[in-house]
Amino acid sequence: MADAARRHRWLIHVDLDQFQVSVERLRSPELVDVPVIVGGNGDPTEARKVVTCASYEARAVGVRAGMSLRAAHRKMPDAVYLPLDVPAYDVASADVMAVLRASGHPVEVWGWDEAYLGVDPVDDAAAHDRATIGELARRIRTDVFTRTGLHCSIGISDNKQRAKMATGFAKKPEPAAVDLAPFHIEKVYLLDEQNWLPLMGERACRELWSVGPKTAAKLSSHRVDTVEQLIATPREELIEIFGPHQGNWLYVLCRGGGDATITEEPWLARSHSKSRTYPTDFTDPDEMRLAALELTRDLLTEILSEQRVVFRVAVTVRTTTFYTRTKSRKLPAPTTRYDDIAPVVGELLGDFELDRPVRLLGVRCDLVMPEED
Repeated sequence: MADAARRHRWLIHVDLDQFQVSVERLRSPELVDVPVIVGGNGDPTEARKVVTCASYEARAVGVRAGMSLRAAHRKMPDAVYLPLDVPAYDVASADVMAVLRASGHPVEVWGWDEAYLGVDPVDDAAAHDRATIGELARRIRTDVFTRTGLHCSIGISDNKQRAKMATGFAKKPEPAAVDLAPFHIEKVYLLDEQNWLPLMGERACRELWSVGPKTAAKLSSHRVDTVEQLIATPREELIEIFGPHQGNWLYVLCRGGGDATITEEPWLARSHSKSRTYPTDFTDPDEMRLAALELTRDLLTEILSEQRVVFRVAVTVRTTTFYTRTKSRKLPAPTTRYDDIAPVVGELLGDFELDRPVRLLGVRCDLVMPEED
């Protein structure tokens, strides 16, 4: 059961940079600085499949999440296209969230690549000022990279909405924004009442988090185009235009207000996995099998240390052409015995029809959850 929401003086928003691409680059380091597009089955000619993540190199030519893979391929035919590997991203995300929880502050997870930390509950004695909260964010960012190899951007404020907007300035700092920051270093930005109006006042209402194109167009039809103009609009007029819920929300949002609560959700990993890119490509099936079994042993050691039980096994292969596929099989019965799991890993590996050398192997174990016992 989740803990009750609790208000905090500071909210730290952590956003992992190009998350899925970054996970793939950890597994295949030679993809660093190479345009990478993740989505569907990794086949850019397949109909009705969309981009879920694009590297910054691909974004620079207009490729974006939600775009069809075919459209992305027209823009960047020479990019490396990789399939969506949900279990791998689950594991990488869980590793990051574990680092965040190790900071000692409550964490509210908002997805694979996003979370909020609450610092200094409002009913406790204050501990952090602008400088020390910035230093805490910097240490968290360093810890995430040191322990997982993943980069993140961090926004700091007194509520979720303003913290998320701060993350935008952390990702793409503008000269004016840097000059106005109470705390700013690489990929960390603080946005609060001190710099809110000087920074946001002349910006379009669309730049407020949660204000979509339809709301912005409706505001514009009433000659409200900037945040300052929205602040100058009486609450009663906003309620008349948008209704009580949205009208009141816009009144609060444009003034830098928002949700200052953190709700911690109990978390337990649904799977553990290990993958490895090998210095020498595999062409011998026996050598490949031995390597996969070594990964399996390492993985089971970790699972046993947590007193968890395996019910499904999966094997991932990536060839030298970056063809990446995963095959999985449910075990006859949940187990932690290597002698039960190893033969299944070997059989799954044998199911692949490989006509290219293999450069990466991965093994995943899906775990029984407590409610499934």
